[in-house]
Amino acid sequence: MSIAPIITFKAGICDVDQSTAQPYKVKPRQTPGYIYLYLEDELVHFCWRERSAPLDNPELDLVMVPTDGRFVPYTNENPSAKTNGRIFVLKFSSSSLRHLFWLQSKPQARNGDPSWLSPRDRKIGEIVDALLQGEDVDISQELASVINTDDRDDDDDETMEDVEGTRGRHDHSRGGGGGAGPDATGGDVREEGQSAREGGADGARAAASYSTEDASAAVRNLLNSLSGAPGLGQQEEKDAYPYLTHLLPKEATLPVIESATEDYVDSLLSFLPPAVIMLAAGSGTAASVADPSLDDLAAARASLTQGDKKALLNKVLRSPQFHQSLASLSLALKDGGLPGIADALGISVANGGYIRGGGMPMGGDEAIQAFVEGVKKTVEEK
Repeated sequence: MSIAPIITFKAGICDVDQSTAQPYKVKPRQTPGYIYLYLEDELVHFCWRERSAPLDNPELDLVMVPTDGRFVPYTNENPSAKTNGRIFVLKFSSSSLRHLFWLQSKPQARNGDPSWLSPRDRKIGEIVDALLQGEDVDISQELASVINTDDRDDDDDETMEDVEGTRGRHDHSRGGGGGAGPDATGGDVREEGQSAREGGADGARAAASYSTEDASAAVRNLLNSLSGAPGLGQQEEKDAYPYLTHLLPKEATLPVIESATEDYVDSLLSFLPPAVIMLAAGSGTAASVADPSLDDLAAARASLTQGDKKALLNKVLRSPQFHQSLASLSLALKDGGLPGIADALGISVANGGYIRGGGMPMGGDEAIQAFVEGVKKTVEEK
């Protein structure tokens, strides 16, 4: 797959030393790297890679659900702990996880303050944040409007060359060293929940062009049936709980497939749309792929080896469609759809998915937690 970055700029990853007393110390890795964003199937991928690594092999590749992520300057929560570096934080509204990055272009402060963000620094952060919100951004025009206040020569970063790929207007609807020292400290970067949850982590590549019957069709149909149901969106959020995308990252799902028995692989395969099986087997005409007979479908499955079946499941689990479906399901649960979803999937949830002592559906993070606990309970009982 050819990747065309929307924007690319020099940045390194920061590690958080939680072995120290709070506020925790932020330690920049000295490895030269790039942050870059690209678009696949109308979803933005937020990536980091070493500069020597190829575009299609990033160390970090997060599939971002629109409006879930924010990319903003890291502000110290403890004013007494000075941040020694130009640090941005990638955080999520649906997860406690944070990723910290430090800008590796030359700092521009006249007084030598390594934490001072220049107009260019802030503009790059604003562009990334806007892209994560799903906004239409003309990257070239935005960067061209930036004038740094410092009169020193630019470094070898070459401001305009920080942008690769789509240099003009970016519209989701169309698809289309220096700065932080080794002892940099950040304020309190405590996790805001019980544990870190990966925000849409994925090295995702679409398994194939599965016509209109992709892996999210069943979820979309379910959500459509729930639209307009009474009580949706009226439940107030309580304790933080992760989206399903954060509970099912590739690091958790792919090892399950790798060690799965033949019977378990076949059971998982039965949940995929028939068109996916037919395309993976490379059998049938265009018409039979879209609507295969039972005999054709059985023959297609029989033609797949165990390795083929696992490879297909891995592709589905890594695909943007799978993560987008999980995000949509999470939102439907938060908006009051738990009773109908649990009933349709045959999952036993607490109090039928309704608030105890009332007729209103659970909502917010409480509904997602009840759904996850219901899935676990149902599996244990079976």
